[in-house]
Amino acid sequence: MINKNTICLWYDGTALDAAQFYAETFSNSAVGTILRAPGGYPTGTPGDVLTVEFTV
Repeated sequence: MINKNTICLWYDGTALDAAQFYAETFSNSAVGTILRAPGGYPTGTPGDVLTVEFTV
């Protein structure tokens, strides 16, 4: 049986940097979906990184 865990990490403004760090540090890791703020996003700038999915 393969164990599968889903863990949520919170990085305020540095999620993409963190995901890229983990993907480079651990073998068989990868950065997946990057969700960016759309135009008209109320609390940020369009294009800001909101969430990042990555596999370690």
